[in-house]
Amino acid sequence: MPHSVEDIIHRLGGADAAAAHLGVGTEALRKWRQGRAIPTRHWPSVIAATGLSLADMPGAPSETQTMTENAPPDGATAAIVLADGTVLWGRGFGAHTSAGAVGEVCFNTGMTGYQETLTDPSYAGQIITFTFPHIGNVGANAEDVEATTIAARGLVVKQDLTEPANWRATQHLHAWLRAQGVAGIAGVDTRALTLRIRDAGAPTGVLAFPADGRFDIAALTAQAAAWPGLEGMDLAREVSCTQPYPWDETVWAWPAGHGRQTAPRFHVVAVDYGAKRNILRCLASAGCRVTVVPATATAEDILAHKPDGVFLSNGPGDPAATGAYAVPAIQGVLAAGTPLFGICLGHQLLAIALGGRTYKLARGHRGANQPVQDLATGRVEITSQNHGFAVDEKTLPEGVTVTHRSLFDGSNEGIACPARSCFSVQYHPEASPGPSDSHYLFGRFVAMMEG
Repeated sequence: MPHSVEDIIHRLGGADAAAAHLGVGTEALRKWRQGRAIPTRHWPSVIAATGLSLADMPGAPSETQTMTENAPPDGATAAIVLADGTVLWGRGFGAHTSAGAVGEVCFNTGMTGYQETLTDPSYAGQIITFTFPHIGNVGANAEDVEATTIAARGLVVKQDLTEPANWRATQHLHAWLRAQGVAGIAGVDTRALTLRIRDAGAPTGVLAFPADGRFDIAALTAQAAAWPGLEGMDLAREVSCTQPYPWDETVWAWPAGHGRQTAPRFHVVAVDYGAKRNILRCLASAGCRVTVVPATATAEDILAHKPDGVFLSNGPGDPAATGAYAVPAIQGVLAAGTPLFGICLGHQLLAIALGGRTYKLARGHRGANQPVQDLATGRVEITSQNHGFAVDEKTLPEGVTVTHRSLFDGSNEGIACPARSCFSVQYHPEASPGPSDSHYLFGRFVAMMEG
């Protein structure tokens, strides 16, 4: 029978000893007690230190539970199976999964733009729980995509997909997902799942929507438990372009749609770690001719294009892993004195290139309603964000200034190094979806190139 969190902490020698042994803070232990679960990534350490078994872990399924849950409840055609054995039944939509889609289960608090969210390459390796219940109501179209394919591994929603009721819709969300080979599940208590993620961290899970309606819960649980997680994982290579290409499309505007930049003032090389299209559109709208290069481009590759500025894009995965090849390239650009602007993963990689380090957040920031304060002006911006790692401010060297900070948890949201003509932010100034409070940053980048 599984042991309680309290018993596990006692066996580890108390709260302070348990926190030190597992490499977490006492605040994490408080949340584990509140959620009555220990994140599965800590199970191996707990088992090694206490001599307990997998079945003893808080939240682990009993043999009876596993046998019973192989048979889905009436009306259930899909399931989310977490690494701790939790099974959440629901109704599948989109594409059937032959072996289940495995990934980190996160939540997104945005109220609009589910199509942009699903195609954001930063969601590679993740199953998205949408906290907003009305998904499907605006349908899908060819203009509101941030990449050619869906990056997320699946989606979880509360209510069944609604019919499209938007004049721009050309396809039902279910049909679009099916064509993209991505599965979803409806009928899940997304509030309970979100609270679990908030209190105990993002778990690994498998979204199963088998065509034959048969579930092997034990195998799905083992599949989820075996997935290594995003720490140490380089996903930028998987979502990046493979060769350079030009970009001149500008941001969408009613009624004309997207335009073209025909009279650029500057040439920007954008390093694609998983770039959203609207970032490139914002650069073009700001007066730039854009050349996009792969994530693995070297400093020599980048500087060979003779750019006026270099942009480091968003992207998925662990920045420390991507940094193995990205950081030397960034340091080469900095040494050349070329103005540099980074966002999201690009922000984290710039911080590492300047001498800082990053760490994994317990639950990440994902949504279009994240408050950030500009420390120089005191101004608060409502921002669009999607990241699971953050820059550790304590590791930043002298000469690197902290410019922005999250008003949710106090984590770093921006840095600048004037002496090296570079700055970056953790959030997404291009939005899509989200507010336009931070569009001014593209103007700041242009001003830096002018200078």
